[in-house]
Amino acid sequence: MTITPAAGGPPEIAGRDFPTNRGGLCRKGWTSAALLDHPERLTTPLVRADDGVLRPASWDAALGRVAAQVTATRAAHGADAVGVFGGGGLTNEKAYQLGKFARLALGTSRIDYNGRFCMASAAAAGNRAFGVDRGLPFPVSDLDGAHTILLLGSNVAETMPPFVQHLRGARESGGLVVVDPRRTATADFTADGAGLHLQPVPATDLALLLGLCHLVIHDGLADKAYLADRTTGYAALARSVAAWWPERTSRTTGVPVAQLRETARLLAAGARSGGSYILTGRGVEQHVDGTDTATAAINLALLLGLPGSAHSGYGTLTGQGNGQGGREHGQKADQLPGYRKITDPAARAHVAKVWGVEEAAIPGPGLPAVELLASLGRPGGVRMFFVHGANPAVSAPDSTRVVDRLRSLDALVVCDFFLSETAALADVVLPALQWAEEDGTVTNLEGRVLRRRAAVPPPPGARSELWIMAGLAARLGAPSSFSDDPETVFTELRAASAGGPADYSGIDYALLDSGAAAYWPYPSGGTGTPRLFLDAFAHDGGRAALVPVAPAATGGHDAVTRDPLFAGGALALATGRLLEHYQSGAQTRRVPELAAASPGARLLIHPAAAAARGIPDGGPVTVANARGEAHCTAEYSTAQRLDTVFLPFHFPGLQGANLLTSSATDPVSGMPEFKTSSVTVAPGRVPAGQGSTGHRVVTGLRAGARGASDPGPVDMAGALRAAGARPGTPATERGGA
Repeated sequence: MTITPAAGGPPEIAGRDFPTNRGGLCRKGWTSAALLDHPERLTTPLVRADDGVLRPASWDAALGRVAAQVTATRAAHGADAVGVFGGGGLTNEKAYQLGKFARLALGTSRIDYNGRFCMASAAAAGNRAFGVDRGLPFPVSDLDGAHTILLLGSNVAETMPPFVQHLRGARESGGLVVVDPRRTATADFTADGAGLHLQPVPATDLALLLGLCHLVIHDGLADKAYLADRTTGYAALARSVAAWWPERTSRTTGVPVAQLRETARLLAAGARSGGSYILTGRGVEQHVDGTDTATAAINLALLLGLPGSAHSGYGTLTGQGNGQGGREHGQKADQLPGYRKITDPAARAHVAKVWGVEEAAIPGPGLPAVELLASLGRPGGVRMFFVHGANPAVSAPDSTRVVDRLRSLDALVVCDFFLSETAALADVVLPALQWAEEDGTVTNLEGRVLRRRAAVPPPPGARSELWIMAGLAARLGAPSSFSDDPETVFTELRAASAGGPADYSGIDYALLDSGAAAYWPYPSGGTGTPRLFLDAFAHDGGRAALVPVAPAATGGHDAVTRDPLFAGGALALATGRLLEHYQSGAQTRRVPELAAASPGARLLIHPAAAAARGIPDGGPVTVANARGEAHCTAEYSTAQRLDTVFLPFHFPGLQGANLLTSSATDPVSGMPEFKTSSVTVAPGRVPAGQGSTGHRVVTGLRAGARGASDPGPVDMAGALRAAGARPGTPATERGGA
């Protein structure tokens, strides 16, 4: 997109003709400039005073307090008592320097980021099958000519509408297959002969994919030459899916046998003609068996010979603004820049040399996000916490417990440009820049590195997070160098990534400014790689790995980590996004047009399921389980299964979907079980303080080392007035999860 100042009004947004979106923007894109001059914008650091109120402070005082608290925490509890939580909306430069800041300036291993809630399962599956993870290992425009596209667990018509145009070819050939328990706007694209909509029972995606693998093998649809030349593990995989004959798969998933057979046939026919693609989204990945489910989708693609083909492939759709680049350069607990493993001695030596430190100065692996959040304030856990580009008070699973953990900290530091629900709990809030006010780079879902250029000046008083990290590193006497200049940081990132799986060493700002399409890996002196795996996969020997997986009932992951569904009249709760909102909703809930279109949480429920429970259309409803209860409005929808309800996760307080989600995680990726929870649904009431806008007073200052008790509601409007901002709608963050 481009942004231009408008005389006498807010800046204006225009779509650019670019291969991924071809000038199209979603409603969130068109309205994104509304936040740049929003009246609640924070432009002055806030520091919690002795009376428990956040008050304006100078930058020198705020950074001095943070540095003093870091020093005291490390002296009393050790370096790992300081933790960092990053975001998938940070630029590559900020994500890279945040990882370096945590490990060198703070000396801690305790860093992870909100991408653990989004891409972790798909990334783990891609790494073990292919040896490397890139969301789409091909340009998105390759999808245009596809004969068949199997789309699992992604409602792109609402979450990324410009992407829909790339489905046109498959629709015209009758080859669009959408897998989703809900009849979503994307599923509607399969109507009138354009394809198939498969509606499995919630939490049975893995069984569905195993059944499709069985059909491909036993109906003679597998590409035997490809399997012999380019893969390992076929015999074990074939044995593992032998028990998933079509009738058993149908009984388990609820998908008719005829649809299973037609899906396998369409995929095989497409692979032989115009091309077939298998794409996964969060709907099949945000589970305790998400890595295995994504692995099963990759196995299906490999059986058909799709990955590494010039006209077919497998990919996963990234969700956040820099969902790909944000996970490549050091924010993850187990990674160093260039997508290197932090446990690899060669990787550690390389990065240490770039940073100018001894290898021993780089801590080892830390804790994935859910474990990291659970450790806050506990003995031996994190006592001081930095949050950048995320709002875990709303977006983390089992959010009531997460808020309790945040309140138990000795010190919480949040970098943001609005007072988010997480920032409202902080001891220090540092006002950061927004997307249109800073230079840098991001990496899109295809692995293409893009330049972001500052289009408008930032408000006086706000600072780049690079500047903040550099200032704190200097106060802490950190080794190495920390720059506030994005190009300088990117130059160092290039060197740190050189030779790694995500090699950016051949990319510089001049190349990007020329308009060149720069896909990683792009080694120094070489060229970019728009299509991975054409010649070889990234494993030793160049072959992809077929990895047998199984549901819990047949030897997979422990079934107790998933809620028992449908017991005692309980329904399955699915969570997800709306067209108007994004992530924790903290930005989009501030945009008047978006807030008016979707002002609060609405539980989508089938009319028959609602009638059986005495719930009127438009009436208040309580959704509950052992973790908590949410209060929202019921909306009848025949697009829902009778056994399933849907609640968006964009709203805070007692409307929060994540009050109900489980903190149980995938044992491979650390991904929480976001998508399917068991809940009871009953007529309810709209709690006091929660209006039709979905905004409510944020309650509870933290009780920490100060020994203060919880003084009750926080006056958000008063806090904003104290910071020099006019009160309006609620808190925000950068679109982080």
